Formats: sequence, C-alpha cells, structure tokens
Amino acid sequence: MNMKICNNILEAIGNTPMVKLNNITKEIPATILAKVEYFNPGHSCKDRMALKMVEDAEKDGRLKPGGTIVEGTSGNTGMGLALAAVVKGYKLICVTTDKQSKEKVDILRAMGAKVVVCPTDVEPTDPRSYYSVSKRLAEETPNGWYVNQYDNPSNTQANYEQTGPEIWEQTEGKVTHFVVGVGTGGTISGVAKYLKEQNPNVRVWGVDTYGSVFKKYHETGIFDENEIYSYVTEGIGEDILPKNVDFSLIDGFTKVTDKDAALYTRKLALEEGLFVGMSSGSAIKGVLQLKDKFGPDDVVVVLFHDSGSRYVGKIFNDDWMRDRGYLTDEIKTAGDIVNKHGERPLLTVFGEELVSHAIGRMKKFGISQIPVIKDGNFVGSLDETHIYQVLVENPQNLDAPISSVMQKPFPIVKEHQSIESVSKLINKETPAVLVELTNGKYHIISRQDIIDNLS
Repeated sequence: MNMKICNNILEAIGNTPMVKLNNITKEIPATILAKVEYFNPGHSCKDRMALKMVEDAEKDGRLKPGGTIVEGTSGNTGMGLALAAVVKGYKLICVTTDKQSKEKVDILRAMGAKVVVCPTDVEPTDPRSYYSVSKRLAEETPNGWYVNQYDNPSNTQANYEQTGPEIWEQTEGKVTHFVVGVGTGGTISGVAKYLKEQNPNVRVWGVDTYGSVFKKYHETGIFDENEIYSYVTEGIGEDILPKNVDFSLIDGFTKVTDKDAALYTRKLALEEGLFVGMSSGSAIKGVLQLKDKFGPDDVVVVLFHDSGSRYVGKIFNDDWMRDRGYLTDEIKTAGDIVNKHGERPLLTVFGEELVSHAIGRMKKFGISQIPVIKDGNFVGSLDETHIYQVLVENPQNLDAPISSVMQKPFPIVKEHQSIESVSKLINKETPAVLVELTNGKYHIISRQDIIDNLS
C-alpha cells in the first residue's frame, strides 16, 4: 500500500476545491463557481505565490541559507511566507498596517514572525509607510531579502503555473469568465494569462474597492491621486500600480463598497456555508454587479481569497459592524408594529362606564391599558398601575365612573413614525400611544410592544 502523505506542509499547497454557489447568486442565469482558496494550509491564495517567490529567490541566490525574509503584507502573504520560513529555516519580518485584523497579526506572531505595524493613512513614499519600512528593514537586516510581492514576477508566475491550470481542469475548459479581487495583481494576471492562452474569449474582471486607483487607471490610463483615500477592505485595492497588475489581460473592473464587502462576506457564511474573508465578500458582490454580463450558458469562476477566521473580531463581530454603520437594524415604524397585531380591533371604554367594567374588559383580553372615549373622541386612558392605586386608596372606586379617575389621553402618532420617536413618548406616566392609521382607524402600541421590538 502506498501512503499518500506530504513530506511537509508546503506540499499541501494548491488543488483547492471548486464549489458551486446556489443561493446568493440565484438571480444570475449563469453557473457560478467559487475557487475556495482557504483550503490551502495557510488558509489563503497567497500560499502559492509566497512559496514560489521563496523558491525562485533561493535558486538565483537572492535568499541565502539562514537569511531573513522581509515583506510588507496585509497578512495572508505573510502567512504563506511564514510556512516557508518555518520549513526551510529562515527568519521572517512582516510589516503590516494598523487596519489589518488583530487575528492576522496574532497568527503571524504565532508562526514565529516578527511583526512591525505601520500607520495606514500615509503616502506610499512616506518613511512611515509599510512599503518604506519594509525596504528599509530589508536593507538594514544582515542577509535580508525584500520579497516585494507587488513587483515580484514570481507572484504572477505562481498563479500562471498553478491556479489557472486548476481552474481550467476543474471546469473542463468550460470557464467563460473569471472574477477576482485585485491587490498585488499576481492572481488576476497569472490566471488571466493562462486562461486566455487556452481560450482568448475568456473574460476577466477585477474587483476593486473605493479608495483604490485600479478601475479609473484601467479605463482612462490616468493615475488619479484624488481616487485615493482610506478604506476598510483588506487585501484588495491599492494606492500604487504594482508591476504584477497586467492591465492588458483585464477586461474590466467593478468597484465594491466596504459596507457591501462586509455584508456579503456574512451572506456567504449564512447562505452558502462558506466562512470566508472580507475580500471574498467584495468578489461575490462584484459578480452580482456584473450579472448582466453573464448568460445562461456561461461558467463564471470567482476566487475566494482567504478564511473568515482572520476576521472574527471585525466582520463577524456585531459591535465592530455597528460602529462602522455596516450593521443597522431595519428602520421600523409604528405601522410595522401595528401590522404585527393583525386585524385585532382597538379596545376602548366609555367615560360613563364604571371602573369595574374597564377591569373586566382588560382581564378578558389580557391587556394592561385602555383608551377612554366620549362622543367619538379620546378623552382619557386607564392602565392597571393607576387602577391599582385608586382602588387601594378607596375600594369604592370600583363602582365609580371611569371619567372620575381616568388619566390623560394617550398621545396620538402617525403610522409612519419610527419606533425611536414613538419610544420617546412612552414613560412612567404614559404607558402607551395611539397610532392613527391611513384608513381612519386607530391602534395602540404599549411599552411592552416597544421592548419586544428593540430586543
């Protein structure tokens, strides 16, 4: 019996699965397939190019035995380099930015890397930028090698040799479109080159983010610094033009907002069972934005870059999402609450009735408050707390007319008013409000209704 084993973890890189998407893309007539790269041992597509860059540097002498690998990374390339460094016996210094998830930094340190964190909001040429710091540390470190994934041709070559052929084989050559987030450019350029060599009609779309220069540069040839501003999405988009981005191989770009990237990352987990990172949310939203480009006979491959495990404290954290306005509860109105009550009529009592009548009606229907009417108008109200007080003070009030003990009328609101504005009217003295409906009828919203819809 031949044992099927990997001699080390590096041999487990590649041959990631292709998974058909069934729910999140159901509005698209084409077949949508996801190349799920978190099955790589370092949980991202960057394992491929990290190993290739290391091996090529070993071959031509740029990386010498016992050397130190230095690289600027958003985290995933650093992880791929860490795997190679551990197996091959190199030291590793990873330079990253303060916008990257804590999980990424912690994982790199767990793998033995020294991690240097730089500010995000500085120019690439600023000596504090992670580009500048990476170069400086490589120059200052004895026997150091600066990887430079942005301009290192081995990045693109790895995807030309591995990812592209895998996609072609897994789709039996039926792939018609390839969609992927663009950062360093190695994945899109390497895969595009291979696929277009097999079939020049394959269309390749890059997913960009707002705050990045790629889309406008591709369309106009203009590097517009006004396009550059800080964004949250990790791993895609750039404020530079990496040499690995071969714009001639890319048919077009679509931009996805940070909010959509975050929300669609969550949707992939909930609707497809794919626990992926934020750039994958960008990628699938990009596919949805491009849906008019796809026909029923098309086979669209979208690449999911990494695992959601690196974003647990961010994308999959409700507080983090709410702080950035990505996760907001649907704005609910007084009318929404009324609709939940169905066709239940508004219960009322007349001012001339006895307090005992009000108590009987409230018990029968299980309510805690009731409006009082006279001549078709709301003239007062009763709630169980007030009734209890007046009966404790004088039990004979049980047979008193309601008008003699009633409280002030409940406030009246329109059905389009938000729960937030309605809740401000409800307090210790005012346990409910009346909602005026467009059909001329009224309904009641109690304190408990507000609590139920806020919890």
